[in-house]
Parts: sequence; C-alpha cells; structure tokens
Amino acid sequence: MPSATSDLDRVSAIVLQLMRGPILVLLCVYAIGITGMALMPGVDSDGNPASMNLFHAFYFFTYTATTTGFGEIPHAFTDEQRLWATVCLYMGVVAWLYAISSIIRLALHPELLRAIAERRFARAVDRIDQPFFVLCGFGDTGSLLARGLSDHMIRAAVLDADTERIKALRLRDYRVRMPGLCADASTPRHLIDAGVQHPQCRAVVVLTGHDDINLKIAVMTRFLNPRLRIICRDTDASHRELLATVGDVTLVSPFDVFAQQLNAAIHAPLLRAWEDWLVGDASVDLERPVCPPRGNWVLCGYGRMGQALHARLKAHTGEISVIDRDEGLRLPSGKRILGHVDRNTLTAANLVEAVGLVAGTSNDEENLRVLLSARTINPQAFLIVRQNHHENELAFNAADANLIMQPSLVLARHILLYLLMPSLGELLRHLQACGADAVAELVQRAREQLPRGAPLLWTQDISALDCVVPGCREAAGQVRLRHLLRDPAHPDRDLDALPLVVSRADQRIMLPDMDFVLQPGDALLLCGTRRARQLLRANVLNPYTLHRLVTGEDPPRSWFFQWLYRQRAPGSAAEAG
Repeated sequence: MPSATSDLDRVSAIVLQLMRGPILVLLCVYAIGITGMALMPGVDSDGNPASMNLFHAFYFFTYTATTTGFGEIPHAFTDEQRLWATVCLYMGVVAWLYAISSIIRLALHPELLRAIAERRFARAVDRIDQPFFVLCGFGDTGSLLARGLSDHMIRAAVLDADTERIKALRLRDYRVRMPGLCADASTPRHLIDAGVQHPQCRAVVVLTGHDDINLKIAVMTRFLNPRLRIICRDTDASHRELLATVGDVTLVSPFDVFAQQLNAAIHAPLLRAWEDWLVGDASVDLERPVCPPRGNWVLCGYGRMGQALHARLKAHTGEISVIDRDEGLRLPSGKRILGHVDRNTLTAANLVEAVGLVAGTSNDEENLRVLLSARTINPQAFLIVRQNHHENELAFNAADANLIMQPSLVLARHILLYLLMPSLGELLRHLQACGADAVAELVQRAREQLPRGAPLLWTQDISALDCVVPGCREAAGQVRLRHLLRDPAHPDRDLDALPLVVSRADQRIMLPDMDFVLQPGDALLLCGTRRARQLLRANVLNPYTLHRLVTGEDPPRSWFFQWLYRQRAPGSAAEAG
C-alpha cells in the first residue's frame, strides 16, 4: 500500500510527541528509586549488614510503584529502607498517574484517530476480492446509491468530508460491507486508499455537492488510473466544459434524466411505469400507469429543472408559462411571468386552463406552498413537484402530488441501472420501438410469472456450464434457459424469475424464450425474487444440480458409486465381453 509508510510515520510521530515526557519521567523515577534502594543500608536475618542487590531492588520497586505491595524482601527492612520505600511509593504513583493520563490523551488525539482510521480503511479496501466502486460523497444520492449497490451485493468504498455522514454509513444495515473514511476525496492519497488503483475497482462515482471538488477528483483520478471509468454529477456549463477535457467522464444530470422520463411517460406511460416497477418503486400501479396530459403547462422556477422540462414539454404540449423572479431570464419560447409564485402570478399564468403545473424550485417549503396555491385555483391540474431533501419525504408523500421528482433518487437509480446494467437501457429502447402491444405483453408475463410486489433486478454471469459429470449414464447435451430457471428441489416448477436480456460478446438478445441455448460467457439480465436469484446461482455453479436439471438423472458423486453406475449401465456387460 503506497500510504503505509507515511501512515506509520505519522502514528510514530504522534506517539513520540505525546509520550516522550511520560516515558522519560518513568525512566528517571525508576532509576532513582532502584539505585537508592540498592544503596540503602540493610541487615540480613542474622543482623549482619547486607545491602539489596539491583535485581531485588528492581523487583521491589516494580510492585511498589503500582501500589501492589508483597512485603519486605529478601529480608526485613531497616528504618532507612522503609523511609526510602515510602519515597519510592509516592514517586511511582505520581509518575504512573502522569503516564496513564498521557496514554488516555494519546488515545483521544484526533490526529492519531484519523491516522488509524485511514490505515484501517486502506487495509479494508485492499482486502476486497470482488468488483467494487468508489463513492466520493455520501449525501442523499450517495446513500441511495450505496443502498442499491448493497441490494445487488456490490461493494463500494466511500469517501466523505462530513464526519456525521460517515457515522451514518457505519449504522446502515447493508448486505455487504461498505468501508468508509471521513476525508477529502480530492486528495490523491485518500483516492489511492479508496482503491482507485485497485485491480477490482470498476469506476469512481463523484457525487459531492461542490463543482470545484468534483472537477479536482476527476482530474486526480484520471492521472492515478487512466483506464478507470469516472461517473460525475452533471454541473453547470463552465464545469461541464472543463470536465470534458479530462476525457471519458460520464456526466449525469438528474434533471435531464427526469425530463427524459417525463417525456417517456407522455409517449409510453405503461413502459415508464414498468421501468419504475423494475427499480423497486412500490407505489407503481401497472394497471393504471401515470400519464401526464398534453396541453398548457405552468413551470414555477426556471432553474436547471425548469430548463430541462421546458425543452421536453414544448415539443409535445401547448403553451408553456414560466413563473420566475429572475429579471434577466430569457426564454426560448412561451410566456413569462416575473415575480414570486403566488395566487396572482398563477392566475396570470392562466393556471385555470392549464393541464399541469411543475413546482421545480430549489426550496422544498416553496414547492409545497406552490402546490397548496395551485390546488385552490385548479384542483384538476396534474402536479409535478421537486423534492430537494430526503428528510422531507413524509411531507411530500402527504402532499399527494401526481409525480415527485427527487434529484438524488433519480440520479442514484440512473447510475445504478443504466451505468451498471447497460443492457437494461437497450431493452427499454427495444420495447419502445416494438410499441405498446409488446410492452403490455411483457407486463402480463411479469404478472403471471412473478409474485406481487417490486422485483429484484440482477445480472447472472455464466462463466462455465459444466454439467458433464463422470459416471453418468446420459450425456448432458445443450443447456437451455429453461434448465437454469427450474427449482432444483422441485424440477417440475419454474423459478420466480423473468429473463430479460442475454448478453453474448457484442450481441444483445432481447426477451429470449425458454428454449434459448446458452453458452459459456453469456450474461443474463433477469428480474424476480431474491430466492430465485440464490437458486439460479446455485444451478449455474453446481455441475451435479445442473446435470440433473438438464437430463433428469441424479448423478453419482463418490468414486465408488460412479464405478457402480458404469458397471450397471446398459451395454457395460457387452463391452466387458
């Protein structure tokens, strides 16, 4: 580990700085006490003069300084020795109290605690033996992304400059361990500790709330590991141009993503609802998907969200009215009302005849107040509201808006599903091209094959299909998709899993049928239950189970039974003759 030497130097320097005085005091007290005890006149059991040797003096002072006391050895003390023993007792107690207080102060020293935490973090990351990601920033988006990674059994190393956020990370009940460190993620040493040069690191996800820090992290990561993928929260235009010079940085804007989702909901509401259902949105109703109406809309706030939605809505709806207090605002088209959002400005925007309203400011209280005003003017309007902070979730749920746009949730889901599972995006584009009937058929299949509730989405890699077991009477043959999706305990039952995409080299096979022949190296994208995921993994990894599912024959496992099966197999006697 490149930082091991520097960490050791820091710890050694802190220990020497704080413990140098106590150690010197203890050495001086012990030297004076032992020397004085050896020089004090004493007598033996016969009354002859006999001084204590250095070993006995050291032994006596050792238990006297700690107030233990085992008596006078090797002979009864003289008055001079007892007087010196009293002096040694007080000197030793004071010296040890000073040393113990210094040890406690050392144990609580913030620099030492930070150095130890960094070393533990680096060692925890170094021990990771599976693909993982580096999360720079553990705010709302980072927390939601970490939860999604944990649900998919993917690990991550977390860096955040806020101590409270790292404390919150340690209290989360993730399915896999997520090491975290309170540190500046833009410092190269901390990035190395987080694993940007680790062979299993797949990408760095930059989610801090500061554009300058995001840019610095991207630049440092590119130099530390030129081949590593960098995923960064989209920023303003100036930082976007600077990030473009870093090279191969994937920029993700939650507002552009939501605008695309709203556009999809207008064009294909069932497909949009099915996508939300796949990612685990429990509020989705596949029978009655949310369908934003076409017509006149009112946008409250023309920031990043308002601009993204304005560009999408103007292509599919009627007139768009924008309410914003920025006097320098210039709209590409539509009506503009200058001022705060209230009954007067909403009336001026003709909300009475509008089909929908978007409360998209950066203030949660303002957005909730806009909803209250809008309902008094047009109770039938389709309401879209922006939720900026996750802790206000209960209030926004109680507001009962038609769509709630939470930037952190939108961003986390997009990064998790489309950047970690790129085949899902291709599937959605395929379904959009196939039309509404294909989507309705897929939704019906999902209802029939999967239990109620949101499914689990996962990818199963097939590195090998080893189902040829020695001693079997029947050859295994080809492994088809229906073989893998059988319950090993009840082969006549299928697993609660729906295959979506098969990835083979550069090919994508969309919605494969159950007779699809699999090959080693394929990757399956499926949705289903957690139990189905575990059983599918067992079917792939266990050659005996896979052979039984393919051939219907329970293969022998021990050498003796394999030999016995070969002897009893048809034709074995003829071959022997």
